Amino acid sequence: MMLWKDMPMEMRNGTTVQEFILEGFPAIQHLGKVLFLVHLLAYLASIAGNAVIVTITCTDSRLHTPMYFFLSIFSFLECGVISAVIPKLLVIFLLGKQTISFPACFIQAFVFLFLGAAGFLLIAVMSLDRYLAICKPLHYPTIMNLKTCFLLVTACFVLAFPLITGPVVKVSQLSFCGPHIIPHFFCDVGPLIHLSCSDTRSVEMLAFVLALFILLTSLIITLIAYNNIVVTIVQLPSAKEKQKAFSACSSHLIVLSLMYGSCVFIYMKPKQRNRLDSNREAALVNTVVTPLLNPVIYTLRNKQVHQALRETICRMKISR
Repeated sequence: MMLWKDMPMEMRNGTTVQEFILEGFPAIQHLGKVLFLVHLLAYLASIAGNAVIVTITCTDSRLHTPMYFFLSIFSFLECGVISAVIPKLLVIFLLGKQTISFPACFIQAFVFLFLGAAGFLLIAVMSLDRYLAICKPLHYPTIMNLKTCFLLVTACFVLAFPLITGPVVKVSQLSFCGPHIIPHFFCDVGPLIHLSCSDTRSVEMLAFVLALFILLTSLIITLIAYNNIVVTIVQLPSAKEKQKAFSACSSHLIVLSLMYGSCVFIYMKPKQRNRLDSNREAALVNTVVTPLLNPVIYTLRNKQVHQALRETICRMKISR
């Protein structure tokens, strides 16, 4: 069968695409209202959980530490990532409105990828923070001061911006002459590249290399940090301390496994066409599952956070 890109120019649709259609999940679209309710509850729970982390971290002085500062920034990023994607998915489920304009599509792709990339770089920073706190406790207060924390967070955003802006701008400059149905529930670079009638080999390779750099850099730093943490924990004299430390590490590693696993599956392969359908399911992990689990696993299991949350609720009741 002749592919779109192999067709002569005169056989192609000469009109430029002004909007795209997000296919969503056509196999289960008949369950739209049920899926709308499920995803709405998951979205609200994710926003509420991450917003609670940001709020109590800002208001409770006991949580003004590097670990909770990074966690609050990470929660803020999670809110941004899911808010870039889930509201449109809810509209698709409830109203069946699947169209998205050309500019809105690329804005959504940029926001999702930029915040996602910054989040992965921040995970590496958080891993380094835990490494210093556990393995270098005497030097930790000196190294991880307020200025260093702000510089590290700023570096995550500053580095993520050009890495994501480049491929998104290049994809937006490709020719889209039809078809205009995106086999996904949001605008992502892989499906968009697949729809282009231009020569996309260089853009595909650029997107792959940058995804490889962001994910592998973050993953390698995280693995090295946690490897050293585990070695240090094993050497602890108290069995109770070991169990507590291993419990915290295992919880964090569950979330990290979900995030890295799904993103490696989606982005770290040069040719994405054969897996566009399965990419949708993998993307749900990052946009629905992990944002819902993060507040529970990272902080809400923490006794310090529980205490701060109880006191905040009590203060709110008294103020009424």
